[in-house]
Amino acid sequence: MSVATADVISAPEFRAAGTDLSERRRSGLSCGSIIDLAASPDTIGVAWNADGSARIGALTTIAAIAFDPRLAQAYPGIAAAAQGLATPQIRHMATLGGNLAQRSRCWYFRNPQIACLKKGGADCPARSGNHLYHVAIDLGPCVAPHPSTMAMALLAYDAKVTTDRRSGMSISELLGDGSNGATDNLLAPGERIERIELPVPLAGERALYKRAISRTHAEWPLVEICVRAVISGGAFQQVHITAGGIAPVPLRLAASAAALQGKQINAATIAQATELAISGARPLPMTGYKLELLTGLVRDVVERIVA
Repeated sequence: MSVATADVISAPEFRAAGTDLSERRRSGLSCGSIIDLAASPDTIGVAWNADGSARIGALTTIAAIAFDPRLAQAYPGIAAAAQGLATPQIRHMATLGGNLAQRSRCWYFRNPQIACLKKGGADCPARSGNHLYHVAIDLGPCVAPHPSTMAMALLAYDAKVTTDRRSGMSISELLGDGSNGATDNLLAPGERIERIELPVPLAGERALYKRAISRTHAEWPLVEICVRAVISGGAFQQVHITAGGIAPVPLRLAASAAALQGKQINAATIAQATELAISGARPLPMTGYKLELLTGLVRDVVERIVA
């Protein structure tokens, strides 16, 4: 680990509520100029289309998303994820766009005296250092898990992101595939998120969100998942499963979903989906426990969603 001037973020940064930026400026990690974002009709609140789909402005607070009754009915996984995020105080300040665009919570990144890939350094100090809370599915040079709970939930809903320059971006296109350790997202310098477009809800769908944390409240998730399902005739007609806290980006648990898709609901089917949740995983020396948490969450949430 080395000290370098590149470890301090000096580029201009956007500020909405500033729940992340304020912390980074207090620690001395960020010192560039601030561009305050002003709300407009396109960037705040939930708007509904004639087909029943919704648009959520990037400056809409997490609390507004968590407690919007129509949103909770149409997109229960998104509302539940928002309800479980952070603390009531933060939820009433933090915005959806800010949650998607927040910087890494890795303690090496947050220390302005330590070089890392996301601050222009040559390597990831967490890989050979203390990575107890880092990735269990190693996808690239940086081993910090992506911090956005809302990105994980939106991935389950195939949400699209509109910025002031682009539209129709998927969550994966916004955040990448984890192979670029130098950045938290793929936004261009000066590009800002304006709104999130949600698809038409599936008829009869149900969804659940659950996180594993090291204390009961106000803690970053060790592992979190969102499961959406349409169940008919005792079988899974549609299944979407996404996970956070385990990789540099939110992940689809495609193998688990495929094991359930079109299958009858029974213990053997759920057991197979649970086992496939960690297929191909490459944990770090200190993060193998996260795979146990992940399989436990998948089993628990799938069993609950069919109950």
